[in-house]
Amino acid sequence: MELVNELALFERAPEEVTVTLQEFEDAGFGKNPVWKAFVAESDGLILGFAVYYIRYSTWKGQRLYLEDLIVTEAARGKGIGKLLFDKLIVEANELGFNGMSWQVLDWNEPAITFYQKKYGAAVEAGWLNASLSKEQLMATDL
Repeated sequence: MELVNELALFERAPEEVTVTLQEFEDAGFGKNPVWKAFVAESDGLILGFAVYYIRYSTWKGQRLYLEDLIVTEAARGKGIGKLLFDKLIVEANELGFNGMSWQVLDWNEPAITFYQKKYGAAVEAGWLNASLSKEQLMATDL
């Protein structure tokens, strides 16, 4: 959760983290896990992680969806993000996925440059994120 909160702070939205530690743990390690992750650590200290899950696209088929890639501020610039991203590519290939997708904030130039220059990734424009909160779901009169 420390890394999740650090990422939210970096992305200028710390108030958006509403998941509890218990919910996070259950979703990854509980009876029906919905996410997997690769973790980078050194001397017992977690330096970063990449959380992903399987996404299905009616146009593209089964794909790896990278939810979050975070490296602690103190460990950035040491190639840890590349190691994690490379591991995701290996995973997607080994599982036979038809591709990999993720989001990047339009103002996060270092990340955009990383994805485009190191991997030749296409960063698409034109799609807007939409969501309903838990409270909104519960308040919907159906």
